[in-house]
Amino acid sequence: MSQFDLVVIGAGPGGYTGAIRAAQLGLSVAIVEKNETLGGTCLNVGCIPSKALLDSSEHYMVAQKSLSEHGVMVENVKLDLQAMMQRKSKIVKELTDGVDYLMTKNKITKFFGLGCLKSAHEVEVTLNSGSKEILRAKNIMLATGSVPNELPFLPYNEKSVVSSTGALKLEKVPQHLIVIGGGVIGLELGSVWSRLGAKVTIIEYDSKICGGMDTKLSKRLLNILKKDGMNFILNSMVTSADIKRSGTALTFENRLSGDQQTIEGDVVLVATGRRPYSEGLGLDNIGITRDKKGCVEIDDHFRTSHPNIYAIGDLVRGPMLAHKAEEEGVAVAEILSGQAGHVNYLTVPGVIYTWPEFASVGQTEEQLKELDIKYNVGTFPFSANGRAKAMGATEGQVKILADKVSDKVLGVHIVGPWASDLIAEAVMAMEFGASSEDIARSFHAHPTLTETLREAALAVDKRARQM
Repeated sequence: MSQFDLVVIGAGPGGYTGAIRAAQLGLSVAIVEKNETLGGTCLNVGCIPSKALLDSSEHYMVAQKSLSEHGVMVENVKLDLQAMMQRKSKIVKELTDGVDYLMTKNKITKFFGLGCLKSAHEVEVTLNSGSKEILRAKNIMLATGSVPNELPFLPYNEKSVVSSTGALKLEKVPQHLIVIGGGVIGLELGSVWSRLGAKVTIIEYDSKICGGMDTKLSKRLLNILKKDGMNFILNSMVTSADIKRSGTALTFENRLSGDQQTIEGDVVLVATGRRPYSEGLGLDNIGITRDKKGCVEIDDHFRTSHPNIYAIGDLVRGPMLAHKAEEEGVAVAEILSGQAGHVNYLTVPGVIYTWPEFASVGQTEEQLKELDIKYNVGTFPFSANGRAKAMGATEGQVKILADKVSDKVLGVHIVGPWASDLIAEAVMAMEFGASSEDIARSFHAHPTLTETLREAALAVDKRARQM
């Protein structure tokens, strides 16, 4: 029986990052992963391959539609989907191999198989080879992530009815891709296939896309994506499906009028969110409780009902984001080492990698109104930014929300080019409790996209200089 200070079940971003930090702090660590490669959903079938395809599809679209504006004349642009997929797979392999190397470098023992809790200090691993091994642990960290939700009347076959995993592996461009769900996954993968030539229709239950992100900027992104050729059906719920050899016919109902319609596509992507993955983990064996959503219940220090068993990432409450899981994994490792591990959930950024991108941190106007917090707003459009004009990427806007009395930044929301990178400044500012004036008085190199944040901060006090 092998013994460790910490056994981590799940080798996604939260699991492997937490394992590395624990090893750095001197703990003996083992990590258990049911798949053949490390990295979890994010590296293998999520964040990384989707961004690879988003970038490749963006290059294809730019070559077709925009390069001539820059005086670069390209004729007979062709799509080699196989080469695009091979590039995606190469990037995934390089990164998963990199994680494997980091495990070895940090002397973390790897077990490839299904980990199951046998007691508060024992993990039984059914190895992929078929044999079993018992690991004894002073502490255990559960980091098994999440899986896509499946509609009961529309089971995945990963060919004509696909999850996000199947949508990353299509062998040809669909004629008509129907996406159920207008959140992060639906918008990103819908963008990929739209750019590559598919007709894309997104059916969304809510009256807006982008989930709980800023309503006004969500509408702005909706209009931009419509202009780029994507179709949207809002306030609608898919009620049934007829899967045929030639495609799938979906019946959907308008939630406001009750009217029903049918739409048919050769591929349907079900992007209705994800749920915590705990199958086979043995939670019931030792009485670890879950809430109504299936999330493992934890205290403010990530401890389950057993004080030596911790849970993080998509398995617990909060946004299902890789960077959130990473910080939780690090926090657990530091707590185990006697340090004050902590995660500031008020500064967790969220990003939708469409083009333009949509990035957000902190509270939205809707949330502030609900909490009866008085605030000032500063906005600035990319159309007035010199660097954005030079790039030919002027769609979008920066919005900064600041407390009406203290001027403390409460939220920043960006639809625009490279919003995913621009939001980092806002995260840092909020982490240190900055005011909008702090941002407004800070140097921002000219000409850069970051000047939009400074101008938005100036606009909070009605001092924007470029409008």
